Formats: sequence, C-alpha cells, structure tokens
Amino acid sequence: MIGLLLTIAKISGGILLGLATLDKWDGESNVFNKIAGKLTPFQTVIGGALVVLPILMIRSGLLYNIISILGGILLLTHVFSKVPALESSLIKLSDKLAPFKAIIGIVLIVIGVLGLF
Repeated sequence: MIGLLLTIAKISGGILLGLATLDKWDGESNVFNKIAGKLTPFQTVIGGALVVLPILMIRSGLLYNIISILGGILLLTHVFSKVPALESSLIKLSDKLAPFKAIIGIVLIVIGVLGLF
C-alpha cells in the first residue's frame, strides 16, 4: 500500500516538477498544464509524501528513494521559509537543486511508471 502511494506521489510530483519540459513535448493540447493545474493545490502533500514515504521504504531501491526525497525537497521549497530552525540549510539545498528541477521531475515520472509494473 505504501509502495502504491509512493508511486502515485512520484508520478504526480514528476508532473509538477517537469512541467516546463513536458509542456514543450505536449504541443498544442496542454494536457500536462491541465493536470498540473489540478495537482497544484496538493503540492505540499505530494512533496511531504515524497520525503516521508521513501524513508519508510528505505530498503527498496536506495537510488530511487534518494531521487524521491530530492523531488520532495523541491516541492516543499515554499514551506521551508516557515520553519525557522531549518530555514537556511533547507533553502540553500533547494536553491542548489533548482537548476535540476525539470530533470528530477522527468526522472520521477519514469521511476513512477516503472514502479507500476
């Protein structure tokens, strides 16, 4: 059950993070923009799931779990300013990961789809 939730979070988080690249591939139909519009209100929940659930499933696919945690950190960037104790270190990490946002998003989609099989 946790694995399925993590897979759904990976695909959803990947769509949110990789939207710029997916929009270029999409062309005229704007399918990914519509999906991202529906997922945006749940960005904090998806980011939290991408951080917490891989920690619970640490034994299965360490590399996949690390990428999931990085994607969760990118999705939770707006929340870090509200945590005074960890604010500076988490925002620095998030800023260092920002150039790789689209790459991490696409990788999360691929890992999520592979997790379905």
